[in-house]
Amino acid sequence: MAELLAQSPGLFAIVAFVFALLVGSFLNVVIYRLPIMMYREWHEQCQELQESETPELPEQPFNLVVPRSACPNCGTRISAWQNVPVISFLLLRGRCAGCKQKISARYPLIELLTAVLAAVCALRMGFGIEALLAIGLTFALVAISLIDYDHQLIPDSIVIPLVWVGLALSLFHGQVGGTYLFVSPVDSIIGAIAGYLSLWSVYQVFKLLTGKEGMGYGDFKLLAALGAWLGWQSLHLVILFSAVVGAVFGIAMIVFRGRDRQLPIPFGPYLAAAGWVTMLWGEQIWNAYLDKFA
Repeated sequence: MAELLAQSPGLFAIVAFVFALLVGSFLNVVIYRLPIMMYREWHEQCQELQESETPELPEQPFNLVVPRSACPNCGTRISAWQNVPVISFLLLRGRCAGCKQKISARYPLIELLTAVLAAVCALRMGFGIEALLAIGLTFALVAISLIDYDHQLIPDSIVIPLVWVGLALSLFHGQVGGTYLFVSPVDSIIGAIAGYLSLWSVYQVFKLLTGKEGMGYGDFKLLAALGAWLGWQSLHLVILFSAVVGAVFGIAMIVFRGRDRQLPIPFGPYLAAAGWVTMLWGEQIWNAYLDKFA
């Protein structure tokens, strides 16, 4: 099977697309539940610090596995056939099987986005360990982007392991063939340090000048993770791409949607998108820029 996938890039892309559809369905659960789990944990920690005498009320387990998914409007449990990525949404015509309440199109769109991004990685890299790792990184970046967009936070439970995995992969530099990942340990370590400190420095200067916090610590950790995966040489492209895309979208939201300029705009999705593009096409983009302007 592995030999067939290696010889047929199109088949590998199709397999990656289908597999990523299933993962995208799970990512919808992660994006919704993980922040709630974090808020609950913080609340419990606050109660412990305050030494509250309020008796604890028993709560049902709530994590990424239980309880089973249900309609937020009527509470009807979602059966297995109603949970097939994209297809179930179409068969149900975008409505709950119980109360007929409209289901947000966001769920199948996230599934499709995840599948398309994974297929692009498969086509770009070809079958191999490098493509599989890149697809895994893509899944993590999708979850981080949507959680940050919804809640303006980047979970440590996702981004910290990304840093360590990126550093660990550098140990296989020169032992595993690859063009996109497996940078040297030195490049990976410097990338993680420089990624974190670059945004941390901007944060400190901005806070010193304005008295306000311009970004969150999750952004520092995310850039550190991208630096660990891609090496310090890629950080300038990640920062440049994310700044440009963030500025364009931010201005567009203010102009066309009337967004309050005082409301925070999450930077994580732009960092994630910039890191993903840099992973696949960063070298080609940079060389094209040098050929044109250098």
